Amino acid sequence: MNKRLLTILLLAFIIAGACAFLVYRIMGNRLVASRPTPTTRVVAAAQDIKLGTVLAANDLTTIDVAGGAPKGSFLEKDKGTLIGRGVVSDLYQGEPVLDSRLAPAGSGGGLAATIPKGMRACAVKVDEVVGVAGFVTPGQRVDVLASGVPPNAGQATQIAEQGTQVRTILQNIEVLSAGINIQKDAEGKPQNVQVVNLLVTPDQAEMLSLASSNNGVKIQLVLRNPLDTKTDPIQGSAMLNIFDQNAGPVKTVTTPSGAVKFVKRKPKPKPFSVVVINGSKQSVEKFPALEDNKQ
Repeated sequence: MNKRLLTILLLAFIIAGACAFLVYRIMGNRLVASRPTPTTRVVAAAQDIKLGTVLAANDLTTIDVAGGAPKGSFLEKDKGTLIGRGVVSDLYQGEPVLDSRLAPAGSGGGLAATIPKGMRACAVKVDEVVGVAGFVTPGQRVDVLASGVPPNAGQATQIAEQGTQVRTILQNIEVLSAGINIQKDAEGKPQNVQVVNLLVTPDQAEMLSLASSNNGVKIQLVLRNPLDTKTDPIQGSAMLNIFDQNAGPVKTVTTPSGAVKFVKRKPKPKPFSVVVINGSKQSVEKFPALEDNKQ
């Protein structure tokens, strides 16, 4: 057979095979796409549902989701299982309702339903200045400062000399609610309220209660960046340090009875100089502080 004819036939077979493969792939993808995708009907939010809301039947609807039901989702709007439970996180219209976004059955709604297990909501009275000009809103993080005169200042002269003292008693505490509002404001708008609820442990709640019950102690909230979760030991300060430039910093000391008191550190000795007169010549000699020479 002619060699040229064989070459033409070989090329024709290759082109025909490539075309057949391409047609097979295109038709196969269309057949797969045309097959119905299995769906599962689950319960979803019929409208936007705010944190703390107790679910009712008109808050819920059903939608079809591709594949199997998401973990923790509900297939039916049963009373007790779903209806009547409080929402602990905002739900949006068309979003499947998950068990992790709801309070336990029987716990109701409102502020109590948003408190995690083992934590407490402790109310702290504030004003516009103490509340950082109204910018302490739910979801923010704050430090708690207590300022006043220590109860034993009259018996300890060294403590009494310091005057009013302040100490950071709690750090990185979440604001649970501002007044009666437990909703987080995405725009961070200020809310002038008289009381805020802080999410604390039982031990921290006792400390806040003690500080709030003393009429001579003032509680102040210090707003912090929500991403800044670092907590460090912070030394207390005293009124004397503001006006006395020579006063050393104040440190806190725990007494054997467990009470915390403020103690002023001694200021660092300063170097001194001596004028030396030798006949008509005069010079100044500088010497380090006396305590610096002690080894």
